[in-house]
Amino acid sequence: MADYWFRYHVAKAVIAAILFVVLVALGILLWRAFLAAGDLAVGRRAALASGGVLATMLALLSLAAVMANVQGAVSPFASLLSMLPVGEADGELADTLGQVRQGLADPPTGSGQAPPALDVMISDFARYHLAMAVIAVVVAAVLIGASVVLWKRFAGTRSSDRRTRRVLGAFGVFSALVAVLVIVVAAANASTAADPEPALLASLDGGLL
Repeated sequence: MADYWFRYHVAKAVIAAILFVVLVALGILLWRAFLAAGDLAVGRRAALASGGVLATMLALLSLAAVMANVQGAVSPFASLLSMLPVGEADGELADTLGQVRQGLADPPTGSGQAPPALDVMISDFARYHLAMAVIAVVVAAVLIGASVVLWKRFAGTRSSDRRTRRVLGAFGVFSALVAVLVIVVAAANASTAADPEPALLASLDGGLL
């Protein structure tokens, strides 16, 4: 199942990446058309701006999909844990989950080691969150770089070209805000990767991975 889940995430990551590239290209075309639409009717300019905003938001969603599926491909076993029916009260699965919860709640002390199966779950769960932390840091760096470039272009644009300055300034602020959000995601995942047991126990108690 983990091998299948790996292929599943790779396929989704590739599809989402292609969609991201297409949406970015479409967004650039729409915003360029908006900036060049000085003599067009107000309704046409509004349609171009609305299309540009929609393409930008969809590109952001597709980027999030790429990040999540790369994370799932790096650690498919931990990703599969989210599919467990953790609310089961009876049966073999419930007994197994009870043993896992007990092992996470009362880890071995001293020279004792966790059972091999539980150790695999913990290490893979840590790798799952470490992967997202690394991915988020890379994305945040790209967004910060994009924000710097946009602000430089904003500073180099004539003050009389108000429309271009507004678009550049808006995207500069937007890139910086998204970068801050991604940095928060990176910090949260790095913290979970450093101490995975409590988060894994919470997820098996019905929380989120």
